[in-house]
Amino acid sequence: MLYSLYELGHMSVAPLRIAALMQSTMLRSPMNPLGGTEAGRTAAAAADLFESMTRRYRKPDWQLPTTTINGAEVAVTPKSVWSSPWANMIHFERNAAALKQARGDRADPSVLIVAPMSGHYATLLRDTVNAFLPDHEVYITDWADARTVPVIAGRFDLNDYIDHVMGMLRALGPQTHVVAVCQPGPAVVAAVSLMADEDDPCTPATMTIMGSPIDARKSPTAPNLLAEKRDIDWFKQNMIHTVPALYPGAFRRVYPGFVQLASFMGMNLSRHVDAHNSYFQNLVKGDGDSAEKHREFYDEYLAVMDLSEEFYIQTLIEVFQEYRLPNGTMTHRGRKVDPGKITKTALLTVEGENDDISGIGQTQAAHDICANIPEQMRRDYIQPGVGHYGVFSGRRFRTEIYPRVREFVRNFHSNASRGVRKLRVVGEQ
Repeated sequence: MLYSLYELGHMSVAPLRIAALMQSTMLRSPMNPLGGTEAGRTAAAAADLFESMTRRYRKPDWQLPTTTINGAEVAVTPKSVWSSPWANMIHFERNAAALKQARGDRADPSVLIVAPMSGHYATLLRDTVNAFLPDHEVYITDWADARTVPVIAGRFDLNDYIDHVMGMLRALGPQTHVVAVCQPGPAVVAAVSLMADEDDPCTPATMTIMGSPIDARKSPTAPNLLAEKRDIDWFKQNMIHTVPALYPGAFRRVYPGFVQLASFMGMNLSRHVDAHNSYFQNLVKGDGDSAEKHREFYDEYLAVMDLSEEFYIQTLIEVFQEYRLPNGTMTHRGRKVDPGKITKTALLTVEGENDDISGIGQTQAAHDICANIPEQMRRDYIQPGVGHYGVFSGRRFRTEIYPRVREFVRNFHSNASRGVRKLRVVGEQ
């Protein structure tokens, strides 16, 4: 019912949003004598603010047309090279001729960045991808919005998520490096544990875990405390809703992105109110640069996706309520997940000093549970002065965190030639 009411609200306000957009355009026209007056600028700013607050934000584009290598621009083309109904693996393919001219015949390590499936699209990691591009063959998990997946495609839970990570790593082959950002950390550790237990040749050479709830009992944050405070029935009753008939995934039970967005914005409401007030004032003053930065941030932040009910509930139980991975009780399709089996994959953990989503120690816990990784293959780093998003984006990520990750990958990368692999789409024979 809530999802239908949400959609009805969007449709009801659409005429007003269109009118506000027309008003803003008209008032900003150089032919309009009112455009240069304070009253005109104020009216245009108000119309612009209304339009931005009532807009339906779609999945953003990657907006990574090039990367710079040794001072030369190299064209980049995002391509899906592996897919299922629930995910694509995107390869940021660098132009081969320009790449060779820029840095010769050097073979760069392949890195799979596992993006969160937690309400925002993988494009939230645009800055992460951009940092990796000059020195790596970059791949990323691009998870599907659950409301776009028809019910006939079946369920998708944490076990399926782990299967997808293993499938992508096997498609990429030996000497791949995996980077888990935030929510995927426990799933990636589980996937690597299972592959190591099988002595799979595609077990990644390194595993980098950034700002992740490996053990959510350590330095619990507001989201952790909420998960502990409420029983699972409360979450099912209040957070799970049915996709309306407007979408391909009609009648699928989901945790809607707009519900999660409302929860996170509610925790920092004053900050968002101040940001929109500043946006309004900048529009009135004609400060286009500041207004554009605001739009860029909120175009990404307000673009949300739905999660399947079974993935959301299983993650809540296993990661945030029963702590099965650090407790040693996690299973995957009836098989015990034992991080102690990991012996040949190097481990780097990265945390932000001011992280208010994954507190200090939650990511470091990976070293405790991956007890049999040799000491010389371990690294741990805490970045001063950054919060959760600063762990994988922003200036300090680019200048202080990423160089450490790049060095770590290079230190444990074999230069053996891997050749070119044709990646198989899930479902192909």
